[in-house]
Amino acid sequence: MNQRARIVMSPDEADAFIAGSRKLQLGTINPDGTPHLVTMFYGLVEGKIGFWTYAKAQKTLNMARDPRVTCLIEAGEEYFDLRGVLLYGTAKRVEDPGAVFDIGMAVARRMADLRDAPEENLRSYVEQTARKRVGFVVEPARVVSWDHRKLA
Repeated sequence: MNQRARIVMSPDEADAFIAGSRKLQLGTINPDGTPHLVTMFYGLVEGKIGFWTYAKAQKTLNMARDPRVTCLIEAGEEYFDLRGVLLYGTAKRVEDPGAVFDIGMAVARRMADLRDAPEENLRSYVEQTARKRVGFVVEPARVVSWDHRKLA
């Protein structure tokens, strides 16, 4: 067995890693073809990565022109602790205020690490912030994963 095959996460391991993480690196494509990378907090929307951002942000403009995205979620400091999931997909824009609110709640819970907090603790912040935001849900096309802890 080659080393790449030894470190790949199973689908359940990858799902658990995504569910347990809070931030990702989002890659979109600028008008000149160069990558645009930003760090985003995210939530899960029916098991898929969801995030929100300002309607006029560069990443929003990029995804309107070309919805292809790359999401990198990674952890570990030392080589034998490195693990991550790289997700290639398409960002679907969400404008319905109720759905944007739901995405905002999922994101806010992770930002504040309040995944089990009552909704009323975050509601006013999310309602106010959602007025200027749009949501996105990533439809995955391909997933690549690694867990160097499997080499130990």
